[in-house]
Amino acid sequence: MFRRNGSQCVAMFAVDEVRVLRKVAGEVVGLLMDGFDHTDPVVGRLFPDIYPDRPEDSAEFRLYTEGDLKTGKIDQAGAILAALPDDGPGEVSLDGEEAEAWLRAINDARLAMGTRLDIQGDTDLNDELDEAVVHDPASSRVFQLSVYAYLGYLQESLLNALPEIDER
Repeated sequence: MFRRNGSQCVAMFAVDEVRVLRKVAGEVVGLLMDGFDHTDPVVGRLFPDIYPDRPEDSAEFRLYTEGDLKTGKIDQAGAILAALPDDGPGEVSLDGEEAEAWLRAINDARLAMGTRLDIQGDTDLNDELDEAVVHDPASSRVFQLSVYAYLGYLQESLLNALPEIDER
């Protein structure tokens, strides 16, 4: 997927990949803007309590940091939307800073999806996907698990391309 081209990380995306990435990044932005609810487990995962045993201290910390963190996450998802073709297939070329924003945005999307899909650290994604296919191959869970796996692949390919260009 991503490869190094000079100082850029470059990838070619098919129409369906562009649509999926636009949808995922748009959903992250929507979650952070429209549906920002601290009782939502996804919001809790993206903005964990820094002091889990001291709720008052966590609330105070959140008061001073959450706005900037939220804005950063929205901007990172926006970096994906800005770099992708408007419609159809196309090439994406990212400099080091853009690639890092993509990595953070992909990570946020995977955390959100993983929370919704109840993916744990010890979950075998292949087994989970196989079980979902056996249960109902046309289910939304099969699609969501496939997108989750794709995002992991995309993240890994970008990570592998990034160190080669990030020679600071």
